[in-house]
Amino acid sequence: MDAQVFSSQVAHNSNEKTFVLFRFLKMGFASVLMIAFATIDIRNSLAEGETGPLMPSRLSLAQAREMAFRNNWDLLAARNDVDIATAQKIISREFPNPTLAVSTMKVDVDNHSSATALGNNVWNRSYDTITAVNQLFEIGGKRSARQESARAGYEVSRLRLLDGKRALDLAVTRAYVQALLADSNASILRASATSLRKEADIAETRQKAGDISTADRTQIEILAERFELDAAAAAANGKSLRISLETLLGIPKPQGAFEFDETLESLAQSRVPILDPNNLPPRSDVLAAQAFQRKADADLRFQRAMRVPDPTFFIQYEHEPPDKPNTIGAGISIPIPLWNHNRGAIMAAQANRDQAVVLAGKTRAQFASEIATAQVTYQDAFARWNHYGSDIAPRSEQLRSTMSYAYQKGGASLLDLLSAERSDNDVRLAAAQAAADTAVSIANLKAAFTPPDEKTTTHENVK
Repeated sequence: MDAQVFSSQVAHNSNEKTFVLFRFLKMGFASVLMIAFATIDIRNSLAEGETGPLMPSRLSLAQAREMAFRNNWDLLAARNDVDIATAQKIISREFPNPTLAVSTMKVDVDNHSSATALGNNVWNRSYDTITAVNQLFEIGGKRSARQESARAGYEVSRLRLLDGKRALDLAVTRAYVQALLADSNASILRASATSLRKEADIAETRQKAGDISTADRTQIEILAERFELDAAAAAANGKSLRISLETLLGIPKPQGAFEFDETLESLAQSRVPILDPNNLPPRSDVLAAQAFQRKADADLRFQRAMRVPDPTFFIQYEHEPPDKPNTIGAGISIPIPLWNHNRGAIMAAQANRDQAVVLAGKTRAQFASEIATAQVTYQDAFARWNHYGSDIAPRSEQLRSTMSYAYQKGGASLLDLLSAERSDNDVRLAAAQAAADTAVSIANLKAAFTPPDEKTTTHENVK
């Protein structure tokens, strides 16, 4: 009976060990997988950090703006300026450090003994040992003026960062629209060339029938080749504009190989801000100019306060046995403003303040001017684009089709056909340009009044 119990216990223990070993192996395998996946993620992260941001195959304007806000070189440098201004704020709140001075004097260098009745060790000899602590105190409003200057400097850097973001938003939109316009022009010119190639085939048939001469067919082919060359030039221009856009987006090695996820028509139909000229929110560059003026005022107060000398208080402990074994003392030292009254620094600070006042006024006037100009530009561009799309372009296409049909039937001359083809090509190019102008004018209008917003770059007051 005992042997059976022993055998069952051995089997139970063996099963437990097998189960534990299985769980251990399972956990070990899972850990290995986790380490492997983590290693892959780290390698991917390092690779992305080395190569920089990746360019998508298709790019929308919203994606372009987001990438620029995250990777643009100038914006990254502006963020560093904010960090420097933050450090200056910390420095302005710090007090001057106290100074500790320790000196030992009256040390005999001849054969005379320095021993006293207290003894002949270092502490009991007739040496004069002084330990003093000195502390400088700023008076006259220097500390408050310096702190106000640092706070205003931080606001200047922060607001300039936001204004740089606003300007970058506009620059990216313009670059995106210009590259998109170049692609649209290339497509229009290729379509015109294709249409003329078809006309050349028809002209070849009519030439064989004896209806037209070889010169007529040659003129059509020459115009088609010119359109093809212009299309190739527009495509090359679009490539270079793509590369410029990728540079704005912070791509380390721009190639210009992406495709656009927008059209000129969709951008021209974007929502337009509702502006009230009498109730416009302050813009970041205006606020930055005002903060710069406050900083200049604080710097001027600081330089004027520098005429007041700062006292240095000290307290000391003196050990000079045997007559005066331990004594304390206190005192004050202060510079005498006899020769230097800080007039040069005050004049320079006054000139900087006057410049800041002029800059603030100029920025406010520029803000009002950009608002008025953007409104006029948008109204003109939108009216042109709308007129081209609703009236001129459809009639031009109808005229081209009519002349093409008439030329095929012998009812129109070659001059009429070529004139209609050129006119329709020019109209379509002008309509694309009007759409691009409308899209850019909308971006100008939004950028002209954009209030500083650190969390988002969207425009709330839109219709």
